[in-house]
Amino acid sequence: MITLYTFTTPNGRKVSILLEELGLPYETKVIDISKGEQFDPAFLAVSPNNKIPALVDDDGDGGKVALFESGAILTYLAEKTGRFLPASGPARYETLAWLHWQIGGLGPMFGQLGFFGVFSKEKIPTAIKRYSEEADRLLGVMERRLASNTYLAGDDYSIADIAVYPWAANASTFLGEFLGESVAAKPAVRRWLENVGSRPAVQRGMAVPKV
Repeated sequence: MITLYTFTTPNGRKVSILLEELGLPYETKVIDISKGEQFDPAFLAVSPNNKIPALVDDDGDGGKVALFESGAILTYLAEKTGRFLPASGPARYETLAWLHWQIGGLGPMFGQLGFFGVFSKEKIPTAIKRYSEEADRLLGVMERRLASNTYLAGDDYSIADIAVYPWAANASTFLGEFLGESVAAKPAVRRWLENVGSRPAVQRGMAVPKV
């Protein structure tokens, strides 16, 4: 059995989307980060960085596998099943490049914009401007890529798209005040958002966990 430790955040939903796409049976354990549950010693034993998501696979190759960090989990599940990540060649590394682009760029910048623009009681104009501009730049990177490619890594839907989607979907919802106009001006991004967002497994994964 696979156990997913998660909450209602883009990083958590990356993994539930992939699990739904793969059709793997799994159980969900909600870690309510708004209540500090990520600091529970039992969760620390699974996730040394006290962050969601984390995953435990009792039937891993060679025994139980416990993982933290969403990118590592996506890669593990893709390799476990042989889906959504090419086994070798240029297409594999293209997929990994866009996966790491999300991990190192899109996620952190959108996250900081969410903190300073939405969550923080003290609004710091310089910080909001900095992260709004960088988030807009990253959406521009997506627009140029998707203008000539169906998906981020090329012709095939992959873990790169799965990683990016929950964050990019926030640009016109949770972060709409800051990025809504940017998304509206990017037809390739809007086409990709609609395409990926219409997948039944994506819709199911975005609804996990139910709290």
